[in-house]
Amino acid sequence: MNFFRGVMGGQTAGPQPSGAETIQKLCDRVASSTLLEDRRDAVRALKSLSKKYRMEVGTQAMDHLINILQTDRSDSEILGYALDTLYNLISNDEEEEQDESEDETAQKQADDLGTQFTEKFIQDPEHITLLLTLLEEFDFHVRWPGVKLLTALLKNQGVQVQGIILVSPMGVSRLMDLLADSREVIRNDGLLLLQQLTKGNAAIQKIVAFENAFERLLDIITEEGSSDGGIVVEDCLLLLLNLLKNNSSNQNFFKEGSYIQRMKPWFEVGDDNSGWSAQKVTNLHLMLQLVRVMVSPVNSPGATASCQKCMYQCGLLQQLCTILMATGVPADILTETINTVSEVIRGSQVNQDYFASVNAPSNPPRPAIVVLLMSMVNERQPFVLRCAVLYCFQCFLYKHQKGQGEIVATLLPSTIDANSISAGQLLCGGLFSADSLSNWCAAVALAHTLQDNLTQKEQLLRVQLATSLGKPPVSLLQQCTNILSQGDKIVRRGSKVQTRVGLLMLLCTWISNCPIAVTHFLHNQDNVPFLTAQISENLGEDERLVQGLCALLLGICIYYNDNSLETYTKEKLKQLIEKRIGKENFVEKLGFITNHELYSRAALKPQPVFPSPEQMLFDHEFTRLVKELEGLITKAVHKSSEEEKKEEEVKKTLEQHDNIVTQYKELIREQDAQIQELKEKVSSMTTQTEQLQATVSQQQSQIQQHKDQYNILKLKLGKDNQSQSSQGDTQVNGLQTEELAQLREELEELRRQQKLLQTQLSEKDAQIDSLKSATQTAEAPAGSDNTEILQELEALKNQVQTHLAEISHLKAERQELLRRAEAGLKPSDTAPPSDSSSDAAKAELENRLAAQTAELERLKESRSGLEQQLAAATSTAAILQTEKSKLQTEVQESKKEQDDLLMLLADQDQKIHSLKQRLKDLGETVEDEDDLRDQTSDEDDEDED
Repeated sequence: MNFFRGVMGGQTAGPQPSGAETIQKLCDRVASSTLLEDRRDAVRALKSLSKKYRMEVGTQAMDHLINILQTDRSDSEILGYALDTLYNLISNDEEEEQDESEDETAQKQADDLGTQFTEKFIQDPEHITLLLTLLEEFDFHVRWPGVKLLTALLKNQGVQVQGIILVSPMGVSRLMDLLADSREVIRNDGLLLLQQLTKGNAAIQKIVAFENAFERLLDIITEEGSSDGGIVVEDCLLLLLNLLKNNSSNQNFFKEGSYIQRMKPWFEVGDDNSGWSAQKVTNLHLMLQLVRVMVSPVNSPGATASCQKCMYQCGLLQQLCTILMATGVPADILTETINTVSEVIRGSQVNQDYFASVNAPSNPPRPAIVVLLMSMVNERQPFVLRCAVLYCFQCFLYKHQKGQGEIVATLLPSTIDANSISAGQLLCGGLFSADSLSNWCAAVALAHTLQDNLTQKEQLLRVQLATSLGKPPVSLLQQCTNILSQGDKIVRRGSKVQTRVGLLMLLCTWISNCPIAVTHFLHNQDNVPFLTAQISENLGEDERLVQGLCALLLGICIYYNDNSLETYTKEKLKQLIEKRIGKENFVEKLGFITNHELYSRAALKPQPVFPSPEQMLFDHEFTRLVKELEGLITKAVHKSSEEEKKEEEVKKTLEQHDNIVTQYKELIREQDAQIQELKEKVSSMTTQTEQLQATVSQQQSQIQQHKDQYNILKLKLGKDNQSQSSQGDTQVNGLQTEELAQLREELEELRRQQKLLQTQLSEKDAQIDSLKSATQTAEAPAGSDNTEILQELEALKNQVQTHLAEISHLKAERQELLRRAEAGLKPSDTAPPSDSSSDAAKAELENRLAAQTAELERLKESRSGLEQQLAAATSTAAILQTEKSKLQTEVQESKKEQDDLLMLLADQDQKIHSLKQRLKDLGETVEDEDDLRDQTSDEDDEDED
């Protein structure tokens, strides 16, 4: 222990050891001591020396410290000392505080030292895994230094450490648990750790997001007071930005999780906005950036549109507009709010229409867009604020033809209100003001009112400006060209490069793709000479951009020239370029635009961001126009008149071909529709056929049931007849003549019913035969189904005939019985031939009469049963007749629909044949079905040979 007292500052005799020697002894003690207390004291001593002797401790003790982390896991105190020592070795924060007075070389050496120790530590990935395991310890003295150490490692070697953590099982999940720690210092440092962990690694960002990071971070922001919170809110917002920026998956997860709605309360500001703290400004600035990340123009259009819709529906856009029109808001927050509103409304017509309806709280109320434009053309406003307003105006008009028309309408004579300031008046005022930045901003803003809108380009030609008293008004187009070409005081104001660049961009946008505007521009006799003079001169470096824009403007006059002005046709303008400028020189000057250093910067993104007002030269949408037109103009200038004529002919031919192709496409669409309709009809007929088959099956089942019932009745009747025959003979003396007459009448009635049934049967046979012949003549599409129906109807006919034959047999039996009964009552038929046998004959007659009487009694008793059976049979025949009529009707309808289908198919086949013939006439190769069949038959013949 005396050794440790010496190290820690106790008085000892003799010379003091050097720092390196002391560190070596401590390392030996850490490695060799068996007592935990001795090792703990040695590690604590190394910790105290690690800041002053960083190099020595790092080179000699790092391996021992890592070994302590592996072996002494049970003692949290020694683990804490080891982790703190490693943090002092790897972190550069302390060096920055201590070495502020040192030169840059020494500071750089200190930074390199931390990087070297980090590389040494992560040489074995198991060391990072060990550190992640230690972070699961709840003990404060282990967890907190572990978090700080891992954060320092990520700062020094972020990519390598991220890779190790990414492949470590549950590595990211362990770090996410830090946000749930009840100790704020660990939670806050955990936020810093996650910030470093998620930088530039999309895979880790996704894992963190799906570990419920959004929910936890938003809860922390709310608990800490939202925008009024402290540095913790700032850390949460920075982590959210890391997770969402350029990560479409996390952005979609954030939107689908309804987290956008939870952002609305952040922007609720009161009436008194004075005295904002610096932290609140920082927090609100980050919150606005978070909104912009979700609707950035670099995101996919679908995702941006979805987020814009959500922000409008939840009221977030309305809340931002409230901040926009509030008083006392700091300038940088106001600027960022304008930029945020710009991107929330960009390309979303619903949001753009809402923004157009927002009014500033002034007296009288003015539209927000007018108030913003007043700031843009005011040279006393901050430069960044004017750029933000211009961006907001551009986003308001982006793909919004309704808004473009409303702005242009404020410049037209019929809609100008002298009592109020309109957006158009502010733009014209800025266009012709003495401030070159206002000139440029107003020119670009006007150009956006015309972007991709031919109607407004033509409408803007009607705008008239009053120049001075006593002089007639001039058009806006002429006034813009006057600023460029005339030699009065206007030129001196517009002689600045920025003003002329703005005006030339406006003119190029205005007359591009608008032959009427080109004609108006060329009608001014001074314009073409001015452009040719500007292009042909050898001006300084600053004027080269103006020369390039003049060449672009002249090229547009050639490319979009409809030759309606004889003085300046396409051919004459090209001859003028060749004589006065030279084609090669013209193309070279045209290339000055894209070769300018500021051109590529403006082409990167829509937002106008410039380091200084002097560098504000190009607009993003204009760079797209230049990219589109540069090649077309170069080709147009080099083409001869003959080539142009040929190109016109080719263009007309292509247009004709396009028209033909369009006609064919329409015809094919119609045919597709017809085919689809026919398919539906075929499907309907198939369904009907299936229904018919089901009906026939049902009828067959019913007929079988009736047949079974009839067989049962027949068997029952036979049994009754046998029982009656076995009875003894009865007397017939009491049989009355009236009863015999009644039986004869009943017999006649039965005969009439039989004839009626036979007549009905004949009619049914005729109808079935007619239905069969009509069905057999039907065409192929439904032939197989109709044949099945006919077969089933024929079977039904046979069954009906069998049924009726059985009924007739019953009637014949009954008639025979009655005949026998009647014959038995006639004495003349049975009289004996002589008197000698009269007694025997009499006895025999009496026996026969008794038998016949018994027979008649039996028939009388069963008569009612036979009548019921006959009625049932008649009812069955009527049902069969009804069902047969229904089947006949359905088959006739099916035949009619088949005929219609055949006609449609024949018409379709004729149309297809006509189309193939037309394609053959156009030189296309079309294989006919007949040719294919002939070819197939030839091949078959060859095979047979």
